Amino acid sequence: MARSSSKAGAWFWALCLLSGAVQAGDEHAWTALREGRAVLLLRHATAPGTGDPANFQLADCRTQRNLNQLGREQAQRWGQLLRSQRIERPRILSSRWCRALDTGQEMGLAAVEPLPALDSFFATQARAGEQTRQLLEAVNRLARGAPLVLVSHQVNITALSRIYPASGEGLILVLPLSVPARVLARIPPP
Repeated sequence: MARSSSKAGAWFWALCLLSGAVQAGDEHAWTALREGRAVLLLRHATAPGTGDPANFQLADCRTQRNLNQLGREQAQRWGQLLRSQRIERPRILSSRWCRALDTGQEMGLAAVEPLPALDSFFATQARAGEQTRQLLEAVNRLARGAPLVLVSHQVNITALSRIYPASGEGLILVLPLSVPARVLARIPPP
C-alpha cells in the first residue's frame, strides 16, 4: 500500500510541476500556437557534449551526440505539456540530426518530418545567414491553421531569435517568421 501511495504522490508532484510550467507561460502565446498563428521552436532535448564528433555522419546515429535518459524524458514531458495545452496532433518538422529527430519522436504526438533548413550549422557558421533565410522561406510558405513544432539546434535558434536557449527549451514565435523573430513566450525545459 505504501508503494502505491508513494507512486501516486510522485505523479501528483510531477503534474503540479508541469502545470506550474504552463502557468508560467503566456496564455496568449499558447492560443496563438494552437490556432496556427505562431510556431513552437524547440532546441533538441539534452544530448551531452558540444557540436558533433569528428567522425559525424548524418545517416549514422552512432557517430552523433544523442539524447541521454534526461533528454528522452524532457522530450516526453514536452509531449505531455503540449497535450495539456490542447495541442495533440501538431505538424512536427525537425533537423535531420538524430538528437533532434528523436526529440520530436519522443514527444509521441505525430510523425516527425525532416527539414534540412533546421539542420545544425555549428561546424559551418558561414552558412548561418543563408540557412536562416531558407528556414524563413520554408516555414512562411506552409499553410496556416494547424499547430507547428520545429526542432532544431542552439546556433539555428540564436541566429533566428538572438536568444541562446538551453537544451530542451522552447520559444513560441509569431508567424510569419522574421529575423529577429518576434517571441511570444520562452518556455523552459519541462
